[in-house]
Amino acid sequence: MISQETIVALASPSGAGAIAVIRLSGKDALTIAEQVFQSVSGKSISKQKTHTIHLGHIVDEGKVFDQVLLSIFKNPHSYTGEDVIEISCHGSTYIQQQIIQLLLRKGCRMAQAGEFTLRAFLNGKLDLSQAEAVADLISSDNEASHQIAMQQMRGGFSNEIAKLREELLNFASLIELELDFAEEDVEFADRTQFSDLLNRIEFVLKRLIDSFAVGNVIKNGIPVAIVGEPNVGKSTLLNALLNEERAIVSEIAGTTRDTIEDELVIGGIGFRFIDTAGIRDTKDVVESIGIKKTFEKIEQAQVVMYLVDSVQCSVIRLESLNIEIGRIKNQFPLKPIIVVLNKVDKLSPTELTAIVNQLTTYNIQPITISAKNKEGIEDLKNQLMSFVNTGALRNNETIVTNTRHYDSLLKALEEIQKVKFGLQSNLSSDLMAIDIKQALYYFGEITGEVTNDELLGNIFANFCIGK
Repeated sequence: MISQETIVALASPSGAGAIAVIRLSGKDALTIAEQVFQSVSGKSISKQKTHTIHLGHIVDEGKVFDQVLLSIFKNPHSYTGEDVIEISCHGSTYIQQQIIQLLLRKGCRMAQAGEFTLRAFLNGKLDLSQAEAVADLISSDNEASHQIAMQQMRGGFSNEIAKLREELLNFASLIELELDFAEEDVEFADRTQFSDLLNRIEFVLKRLIDSFAVGNVIKNGIPVAIVGEPNVGKSTLLNALLNEERAIVSEIAGTTRDTIEDELVIGGIGFRFIDTAGIRDTKDVVESIGIKKTFEKIEQAQVVMYLVDSVQCSVIRLESLNIEIGRIKNQFPLKPIIVVLNKVDKLSPTELTAIVNQLTTYNIQPITISAKNKEGIEDLKNQLMSFVNTGALRNNETIVTNTRHYDSLLKALEEIQKVKFGLQSNLSSDLMAIDIKQALYYFGEITGEVTNDELLGNIFANFCIGK
């Protein structure tokens, strides 16, 4: 699959900026760059050392396009493993286009999405899981997702998988050797050691599979639905959490008639807050549609934040509140519900204590806030963080965030468990060898020892052009 063509693309974001970076990679990268670059020192760049930077001008037929810095990375000591040239020019979109068009005329072709990283994989500079981590690193938008992507790009996940695969491969070779001496009834693979290895592999696979729940949350964020009756302060709370006027706040009930979403990073984890329409009986057609969407958002959310106007909390209202929360729990039994008492700044300490005590009798432990005055917001954030198991993240353990890896791990675990059953049942070596090979196949899918053009196409199509 390795193309011999020299590719070019804009490696920095499109649009105008202070500078832009244009990247070339391929066997003719140095030759093509030398045709358009004139060093201020008069040096020939093909004779310069790798990992050096040179000041000069991009010139064609006497026309000067720009003054640039040109960086040289000679194979195999480059990102792609090929000769790589990076041109740092001024960030005018006109200059960018003119330089790229000039390089195309000199023999380059435009790079496809992720083609630089694809070449890095094909040339053995990265394994497949590390290459995928590059895309995750680029798209990381909080501390936790950045930390995981960096750990995977450095090979933390692939090293763990490679070690298991190597040990299993050693036993597989001994099992295969037994097949060659089947008539002599000899065992080269120590069954006790093999059983210990399978138990260890099963333990690691289960830990990695379990980590996907945390990894998926970190990568995609936690959707939190803010629900409650109209005019209890849902939009004010959203604004307080985000520390900006994102949602319309009004004394008129039913102001929010559609869902409003925004994201906030708390403790390195992304939370996606969804401000929904107030739940109440209404004849307004538009508002009814909004309330229907509210229940759809509750279904999509991982956490439900039920906001209550504490000023309106009579004994009768608290009884009906208990019924309403019970209804949501019955409909969504696995979703944690945080009951938040808002507008507590308007209550006396005695009134607030009475309300909290009454809710406690219903097994409801509310969080008290004043969204308007931004009081109690930190307590609310801490409560949200309690739903995220960040222990593995703090301990720098390997966390799986990629659905493809998760699927391969599940299949590998299934094959390992088949091998374990075969070993316990004294299954013949030739039948066990089939399951071992299949487990090795799924391990290889993760790191790229086993791959195909369609898989690579699907993975790298999600990359940005220029990476």
